[in-house]
Amino acid sequence: QVQLVESGGGLVQSGGSLRLSCVASGFSLDYYSIGWFRQVPGKVREGVSCISSTDGSTFYSYSVKGRFTISRDNAKNTAYLQMNSLKPEDTGVYYCAVDLGSQRESSWNIMYEYEYWGQGTQVTVSS
Repeated sequence: QVQLVESGGGLVQSGGSLRLSCVASGFSLDYYSIGWFRQVPGKVREGVSCISSTDGSTFYSYSVKGRFTISRDNAKNTAYLQMNSLKPEDTGVYYCAVDLGSQRESSWNIMYEYEYWGQGTQVTVSS
């Protein structure tokens, strides 16, 4: 059974850090690109970051570039999102998702590119 489980969310003060994890089971992450998305009530789910399957290229949204770092450990079948210098506007439910194959600058943040999704983990940043 294909499953993605996020963890690591929580409540943090502005300027703080969190590291999110996404553990995959039922399949190997080796050939999948991994994306992180976030959503707040009433808004469209937006792409935060992605790490491509083939060459490990990374992509970030403008709002998080320089503060967030995406990584993967295929041996542990896990992806991570290190979030530093958090801001209240980073608040939301964070989802990991996977897409079989590589991702590109032009498409990494499109939800429909991804086949499987986790249930999400809440991140709340207080001011």
